[in-house]
Amino acid sequence: MASIKKRPNGMWRARYRDPAGREVARHFARKVDAQRWVDEATTALVTGQYVDPAAGKVTFRDYAEQWRTAAPHGPATQDKVRRSLERHVYPTFGRMAMRSVRPTSVQAWVTALPLAPSTARVMLSYVIAIFRAAVRDRVIVASPAEGIRPPTEGRAEVYIPEPAQLEVLRGRLPERYRAVLDLVVGAGLRQGEVFGLEVDGLDFLAGRELEVRQQLRWVSPDPVHLAPPKTVEAERTIPLAQVTLDALAAHLAAWPARRVAIPDRTDRRRREPRQKAAQLVFTTEHGQPMTRPSWSMIWQPAARAAGIPERVGLHALRHYYASALIHHGESVKVVQRRLGHSSATTTLNTYAHLWPDSDDRTRQAVEAAVVALSASAPPHPQAR
Repeated sequence: MASIKKRPNGMWRARYRDPAGREVARHFARKVDAQRWVDEATTALVTGQYVDPAAGKVTFRDYAEQWRTAAPHGPATQDKVRRSLERHVYPTFGRMAMRSVRPTSVQAWVTALPLAPSTARVMLSYVIAIFRAAVRDRVIVASPAEGIRPPTEGRAEVYIPEPAQLEVLRGRLPERYRAVLDLVVGAGLRQGEVFGLEVDGLDFLAGRELEVRQQLRWVSPDPVHLAPPKTVEAERTIPLAQVTLDALAAHLAAWPARRVAIPDRTDRRRREPRQKAAQLVFTTEHGQPMTRPSWSMIWQPAARAAGIPERVGLHALRHYYASALIHHGESVKVVQRRLGHSSATTTLNTYAHLWPDSDDRTRQAVEAAVVALSASAPPHPQAR
């Protein structure tokens, strides 16, 4: 029940009871304002859209942490989201009450982010998700992040090494790790998939293929461990050329795989990892699973000698593999499956510029048709 009464001091006291039976009251100088406030609250109560005014007092950081820990993210994504919020979002919105954040504040924040457009869009996606959850939880009435324009994003630059650079790179890598280059160039694996590969994932005889069914993960504060592939689509079978198989066979002959004790988190149903004796194809010189710092110390000197730009890593060889498939006429769907992308859209967003231009294909098709027609046409009769 709602009511409006005039106080002895001339103010109008408006009040109503929320769904929990608690009285909510405000004072207004004008009766019309008090009536409007009561009417809005009554409408919200009747339509089920009521939001407790006190709920919006929670700070952005406190609510965002509730959202983050409840989200169905894997350990790696959890860690990434936490670091992103602490570094790029909380300094601006962390201490603000959820109900006090305005669309202009969100727009100004994302516009001023000192990040690449693609990264800024990811930061904005977190903020949008947090405010949408707050609306569903009836913490706020509406999200201030809807309709925010992210920074303009051009096509992501894809660095593809030249064959001559790969020759130098291979020569500068320690012999023990040259087959890493051969494998990524020949199969397009991600870095974690390379160092999580076990011997039983290789078929040297009948199938001449490789199965990607796990990866090596480095997620702080957990120790290095085996984990499922990045996505469901990343679990795949890749046909291997004989030259790639030969390189892997030579590597294993020179450095036989030994069993390495490592935590195994590949079974998503298990809360705690089990210990596994894994036969990893690539390990450190001490026979331990590779770590990011260990591989960086191996890769960086060789990459610099080959003229590969700083901050360009093993992923560049994956781009080389993709470009080879496209150059030899493989379709978008085939390239998607070989790379383990979650969708063809991801493949096109990354490599669309590598497929032949439609104008070129039109010219080639017409030229081929005209040549074929000319070859089959009877000789033109001579004019009399």
